[in-house]
Amino acid sequence: MSGFEVIGVITNPDRQKDRGMKLTETEVKKFAISKNLKIYQPEKIKGNTEFIEEIKSLSPDVICVVAYGKILPKEVLDIPPLGCINLHASLLPKYRGAAPIQWAILNGDKQTGNSTMYMNERMDEGDIIFQEKVEIGEYETTGELWERLKVAGAELLVKTLQEIEKGTAPRTPQGKYFTLAPMLKKEMAKIDFSKTATQIKNKVCGLNPIMGAYGIYQGKKIKFWKIQILNDDQANMIGQKNNLEAKVAGEVILSNDKIGLYIKAGSGIIKLTEVQGENAKRMNICDFLRGNKIEEGTKFE
Repeated sequence: MSGFEVIGVITNPDRQKDRGMKLTETEVKKFAISKNLKIYQPEKIKGNTEFIEEIKSLSPDVICVVAYGKILPKEVLDIPPLGCINLHASLLPKYRGAAPIQWAILNGDKQTGNSTMYMNERMDEGDIIFQEKVEIGEYETTGELWERLKVAGAELLVKTLQEIEKGTAPRTPQGKYFTLAPMLKKEMAKIDFSKTATQIKNKVCGLNPIMGAYGIYQGKKIKFWKIQILNDDQANMIGQKNNLEAKVAGEVILSNDKIGLYIKAGSGIIKLTEVQGENAKRMNICDFLRGNKIEEGTKFE
């Protein structure tokens, strides 16, 4: 594994998942099993004397943490002589917290990246080792960006370990000012059509595939998985035929199973390209409109 010996893997306990409440292993555990690695799944770490002693007995040189979701207590941070290091999917000190990738897209950022840092007892506040920037595509979703950062992050983590081993890893304290990336709440998923087309696009991309943004049409929830923003020429063409000045936010401007579905935003027009009705599968908007009537002039709430 890139020249380093992995002497143990710590991951979250198996959890009941989905409608069948089947006990499900984490992806980390599945991978560790495939590599015949020793696995630890403590319910908690803080105050877990037995587990902490077991980690001490392994005598690790360094502990690497990636998307674990727990703050390590000082008793663990003090175990490895070369420190505990963390890979975090943002350019710290921007977006400390649980959802850095989601918030970068929700906020319409053009750029993000990965950071490796030495861990301390506070959340994502440790000294920076390395950072690498990544550009965010105009319509890139959280899922797509996650995959890119995952690959780039693995390479950055290996580079970090190599420099720590050589004793040449830099160490830069984080700046005084920071932003947070708290966990997402379900209430965030409902689209406010009075927002600009760009803000709506950011929400749709940022919540794909975590939960999916949605609008309410005639009492039913329709998830918006992919949308496009009309440019000025496209909006003018639609406007000439549909008297946009008389339209209100959330109103359906055009609905056609060959052309698609266009909705007025507070500023601008969005075109839906992939949606999901209640108790249905995700599908192309034209396929959706062939089985679901959405009238022009009606409104999404």
